Amino acid sequence: MPTLSLRCAFAACLLLPFDAAHAIDAGERRFGEADYRVVTIDLARERLELVWKDEAGAAYGGIEALRAAAARDGRRLVFATNAGIYDQSHRPLGLHVEGGNTLRPLNTTRLPGTKGNFSMHPNGVFFVGTDGKAGVVTTADWARAPRAARIASQSGPMLVIDGALHPQFGPASTSRKLRSGVCAPQPDRVAFAISEAPVNFHDFAMFMRDVLGCRDALFLDGTLSRFWVEGDPPAPAVKPYVGMFAVFEDAPAR
Repeated sequence: MPTLSLRCAFAACLLLPFDAAHAIDAGERRFGEADYRVVTIDLARERLELVWKDEAGAAYGGIEALRAAAARDGRRLVFATNAGIYDQSHRPLGLHVEGGNTLRPLNTTRLPGTKGNFSMHPNGVFFVGTDGKAGVVTTADWARAPRAARIASQSGPMLVIDGALHPQFGPASTSRKLRSGVCAPQPDRVAFAISEAPVNFHDFAMFMRDVLGCRDALFLDGTLSRFWVEGDPPAPAVKPYVGMFAVFEDAPAR
């Protein structure tokens, strides 16, 4: 079993069983009054994918459909979770890049009175570049200087921006929901986190920054979010997923 690479100074760590052949760590952390599940991926040894539709143009829609499709192709799904926020037509609401191809453009819309997490600016983009290095930047930063990305997913709001919490997050907020997010504590390492109990944005951002070491972190989604690692029970979708992050066994080399 691999050793959990994340710091444990602020919370207890519990390692979960996982195939040692994969450079993926899955663990549970406690921070404040909530437990979090954390999955970290070593990009030097594993290829993180972003997927939406199959070769026929049909959306996978959920983890179980993705796992079945991978099996038909002779591959094994070892990790999956939903990517960024999507619109009412079940399309990524913002930038979506797969295999270096832009399937949805950057969304810089700022409409007065717009509701929803995506519209809590600044929002941002998580990406893995064509050089294999990962990062999170604000949408405005991406618009000024687009990255050469192999995969990219726009979502929002930003949780942590250059080491500071999003300015709209307050510790007294009563908006508590399940939250999921992503960051790159190091350019070759990606960390996904999900709360296992309802938390507010402030506490979730604190966890991403102070426990996982995220200098920049991005919110992915809320109640519908789910992590699946090989060995978990089946993961039927509560609602359809659009983009999904995934790691497969025998994925093509970068």
